[in-house]
Amino acid sequence: MQYTLKKSLGQHFLKDENISRKIVDELQQTIISSQINNVVEVGPGAGAITKYILQLNGIDFKAVELDDEKVNYLEHTFPVIKGKIIHKSFLDVDIPYTEPFLVIGNFPYNISTQIVFKVLEWKDLVPVMIGMFQKEVAQRIASKPGNKVYGIMSVLTQAFYDVEYLFDVYPACFNPPPKVMSGVIKIKRRNEKMKMKSERSFFVLVKAAFNQRRKTLRNATRSLFSDDVLKEEIFNKRAEQLSIDDFAALTFKMT
Repeated sequence: MQYTLKKSLGQHFLKDENISRKIVDELQQTIISSQINNVVEVGPGAGAITKYILQLNGIDFKAVELDDEKVNYLEHTFPVIKGKIIHKSFLDVDIPYTEPFLVIGNFPYNISTQIVFKVLEWKDLVPVMIGMFQKEVAQRIASKPGNKVYGIMSVLTQAFYDVEYLFDVYPACFNPPPKVMSGVIKIKRRNEKMKMKSERSFFVLVKAAFNQRRKTLRNATRSLFSDDVLKEEIFNKRAEQLSIDDFAALTFKMT
């Protein structure tokens, strides 16, 4: 059974078996160490990763796939997957489990950042996510203060998760080859919750600071603090110079 590639859905299908196995090996180690058996794959496509996930023992597996043709292909090629596919965009899916679950995927590049934000909404039930992104997006998520790619996504992800950059994936590993390098990262929920006034305050502050990242924090976040607080030394810095702890601490001073 054949399938077509749809650029509109950001489809670049992994064809390198070694990379597929490496990603699923990382998942298997996570299942063993966390003792969590619920697994959600985002965008299985033609099943490059899926076929190895389906070989894992004792897991409860669900795959989220929007493309009708790929759903039919997966059900035809891997009959055991019938009844396990959620036929929607991941961005429109309700939380798939009421107990902790792991997220994995070769994420569609055109919605990969939105996938991360969706996982952040579910963070209380998602202790680990293993995903393939465009390399620059993967680097942005893993980036540290002072780096030019350190931004909203770096801070919001790392406030709740530790990020590990696992390995590069070359364009030749895909069909069709993307024009960019890819990278696989693993995010693991932090053991201790960061102290902040509220998650909403934290999100508002971080977004305000980075939306005008060339300005000092004082100018970028003026509407969020009193004049007295804005006199503090830290407001002479730009957003990219602040650590995640700095942002969290500042939420307690917001008006």
